[in-house]
Amino acid sequence: TDMFVRIRWSSFKAGFFNYTRRLARRYSTVEVPVTAEYYNVKRGPYSSVTSGDVGVFREIVGSSMYTNPYDVEPYNIDWMRNLKGQSSVVLKPKTTSQVSQILKHCDERNLAVVAQGGNTGLVGGSTPVFDEVVISLSSMNKVISLDEISGVLVCEAGCILESLSNMVNDKGFVMPLDLAAKGSCHIGGNVATNAGGIRFVRYGSLHGNVLGVNVVLANGRVVDLMSTMRKDNTGYDLKQLFIGSEGTLGIITEVSILLPPKPIAENVAFMSCESFEKVLHLCTKSKSMIGEVLSALEFMDWQSVDLVTRHTELSNPLGISPFYVLIETAGSNGAHDEEKLHGFLEAAFNEDVITNGLVATDSTKVKAVWGLRERLVEAQLKEGVVYKYDISLPLAKFYEIVEVMRDRVKHLAKCTMGYGHIGDGQFICKSKYVLLVILMLCR
Repeated sequence: TDMFVRIRWSSFKAGFFNYTRRLARRYSTVEVPVTAEYYNVKRGPYSSVTSGDVGVFREIVGSSMYTNPYDVEPYNIDWMRNLKGQSSVVLKPKTTSQVSQILKHCDERNLAVVAQGGNTGLVGGSTPVFDEVVISLSSMNKVISLDEISGVLVCEAGCILESLSNMVNDKGFVMPLDLAAKGSCHIGGNVATNAGGIRFVRYGSLHGNVLGVNVVLANGRVVDLMSTMRKDNTGYDLKQLFIGSEGTLGIITEVSILLPPKPIAENVAFMSCESFEKVLHLCTKSKSMIGEVLSALEFMDWQSVDLVTRHTELSNPLGISPFYVLIETAGSNGAHDEEKLHGFLEAAFNEDVITNGLVATDSTKVKAVWGLRERLVEAQLKEGVVYKYDISLPLAKFYEIVEVMRDRVKHLAKCTMGYGHIGDGQFICKSKYVLLVILMLCR
């Protein structure tokens, strides 16, 4: 761990102090820094978009494109307002064929492109760096089919996750992933980034839930890897190459995804712990006592919860504590699940694993408890400028990096916090768990 911190600190320090030097100018002018200038990146040997290219694009997508700087600007800026590209054209194709024609032309002209979904990413992966052609999938938002017998959904890549969730809920299913950005993020972007989210502990990764994709390669070639079969042992499973490829191998235009049945009952427990060691004990205990109905396992420190309560209308029902754990169960028998969850809390309390806890069963209380976790990013943006690292560590060292970072930045950061999906690591990299370290910088 010490070696890891030393290696990472050198690269972090350079970016961190460069970041702080820009704050005064950034907030005084309310300008987002240009990515290429901010990171001192050199443009590759690509062509620039000409009026002739714009004419070709117009022949392909008609009026579904933007060239007015005012209309293009939102596509140039990332959701965290940390990065800004210099694209002059945004294309909004409506079919796989149009995506194919666009990429074929860009390949022949050596024009750089960037695929963009809901643009909700926190690391700038969906925004231009220079003057790339932005290909927005937002107009490809049709549901192609929903097989209510097999529970297989086929849809276009631009469908918003929350819209899909609402639709399949009405049919007795749920989407196998749930994210705080669900109101804006696209299913194509979810697949392209292999998004995990809060249901990962229950339903696993998209590598196991995506049954097929349609993809357009950089030269415009359409690769049909679509399937609605859950079991297919024939040949290579090429779709896996594109799940998590982040648009580097091709643009996903259609997705086939397996839907789990909608749970009849959902319960949420919110607990406080005195130490991170007890958080780990609670995590292990939850998997052994309520593993068959466990659907979410989230961890937050005091700084995280305090930030949300200060910048939203939500309150902390458990009071001050160093650490908090949120557990959700989802099953077919509400009374049975609630009884198991109460039994789990009682055992954890009797063994001195938790200091306090509550169970929420009605929708209003469940939403309020989940809000403490899901509205963290919103609260961070209200507090100041956010500098994030998304890293993996062995479970036993999960929180140590926050303490190390807190000591490193000291008075330079307004707040240093850690939170994350503490149940994910079992599936992602076995003994490693993902942690988001947040540095809240003073305005």
